[in-house]
Amino acid sequence: MPGNKEREEAGMCASREMALVTNVCEYEELAKHKLPKMVYDFYATGAEDQWTLRENSEAFSRILFQPRVLVDVSCINMSTSVLGYNISMPIMIAPTALHKLAHPEGEVATARAAAAAETIMIYKDRNLVQQLIQRAEKAGYKAIVLTVDAPWLGRREADVKNRFTLPQNVMLKIFEGLDQGKIDKTNGSGLAAYVASQIDRSFSWKDIKWLQTVTSLPVLVKGIITAQDTRIAIEYGAAGIIMSNHGGRQLDYLPATISCLEVHESQVVREANGRVPVFIDSGFRRGTDVFKALALGASGIGRPVLFSLAVDGEAGVRNALRMLRDELEITMALSGCTSVKEITRGHVVTESDRIRRCSRL
Repeated sequence: MPGNKEREEAGMCASREMALVTNVCEYEELAKHKLPKMVYDFYATGAEDQWTLRENSEAFSRILFQPRVLVDVSCINMSTSVLGYNISMPIMIAPTALHKLAHPEGEVATARAAAAAETIMIYKDRNLVQQLIQRAEKAGYKAIVLTVDAPWLGRREADVKNRFTLPQNVMLKIFEGLDQGKIDKTNGSGLAAYVASQIDRSFSWKDIKWLQTVTSLPVLVKGIITAQDTRIAIEYGAAGIIMSNHGGRQLDYLPATISCLEVHESQVVREANGRVPVFIDSGFRRGTDVFKALALGASGIGRPVLFSLAVDGEAGVRNALRMLRDELEITMALSGCTSVKEITRGHVVTESDRIRRCSRL
């Protein structure tokens, strides 16, 4: 067992690491050295060739700014609202599972950090049944997020190689008392086998109507990237759309979510036409990325915080959210925007814009 001196040295080393963290991307490298390989790979890798995983981030580099100057930016207001609830910034914590693999306090630490930042933490449930919805209502949740892009689990080869399974001290707490079984080791990914046993692959649009019969909470649909599915989701009563490609962890060679706003001229936002809010996740690394998504019509973004949670628990998540907020604030000021509502399509230039301009020459 380490003595007091060793613990003090470890604490000092961790403090030095924290002092050197200047953006959320740096948490990933620190987490890579801290987490077991199986856990790091589960969080960090995508499906098959991982093209979508890479493209999610790289697509942002092809969107450029068109700032306005000589604007009074002495006061920047980043607050916004989600389904009538006010939050301090358009940055939320995206749905991610198994936070206890990253830190002993798990989702509790993440939720505390979200509350401290006055923003929203979104949970996802793979097996939405009436018991779980009632439990969520009793716990004070304000909305249900239905993940619709995972009727099968994507082939995540790192999980197969690692024979991913949960440590004995980690369980799916939400299923406690519901006799839902556990994740066991298999010849491949234990997670894939477990999810296959729990997901109803016949789940379809009509089941959104069923959800509305068992809860009064608004239902947001996560995993949509096309105008067609946006239209259907609204027809079936969805209260909001979350554009997502599951972080590149489901079907590989999907476009980056930001490209679904960019290349197709905000097709999802245009189809929603203000009837429901449109949120977006996947690939966000900087406050500049947040600004670009807002300029292209998104109402807010979701950002996973698992690596910052792994490195420094609740304090790490708080710091990650603070850095994103600070970066967004600077981007708004340097672009001449004093509030989120002032961020417009005219503040960015996309590949589609450049192609159209060249075609006119």
